[in-house]
Parts: sequence; C-alpha cells; structure tokens
Amino acid sequence: ASLTLGSLVLTPEFDADTVTYTTTTTNATNTVTATAVDADATIAITVGATSVTNGQAATWEIGENILTVTVTSGSETKTYTVTVTKS
Repeated sequence: ASLTLGSLVLTPEFDADTVTYTTTTTNATNTVTATAVDADATIAITVGATSVTNGQAATWEIGENILTVTVTSGSETKTYTVTVTKS
C-alpha cells in the first residue's frame, strides 16, 4: 500500500505495480516504512546484507545503497528495490 524513506522522494512515485525506484540523500539515515495491503503479510527490509526493522532507520553509506523490501502474503511474494544514492 505504501513505501516511504523518511522525507525522501521516490522516483517514480510509489505504485504497488512498480518494483524499482531511485532516490538521493545527504542524510546518514532515513526511517524506512513499508505498509502491505494485507494486514497478515510479512515485510522484510534490507540495506545490502543488513536487516532493517520496519519503521526504523536505515543507515546509508556514501554512494549507492540498495534497499530491498520483500512482502510475503501466503504463497505470494513481491520484492521492491530502491537505489538510495548518498552524496
């Protein structure tokens, strides 16, 4: 239903049917929040190989950071990828 990274603007704007996004930041961290349409779905968030708890801050390194959000509902799984570039 939604995916936000603090006040960062996703490109393109979030749409459940779009799975690849980009954004830029100068901040060291941003809060990552993902909300599934199905209340029983599970959400797994990683930055590179580091797990991030939904609603908590992710830490960005200088350059490109790959954020992955995997939503699982029953036997269905969908993965969203956001490339966060920190300058």
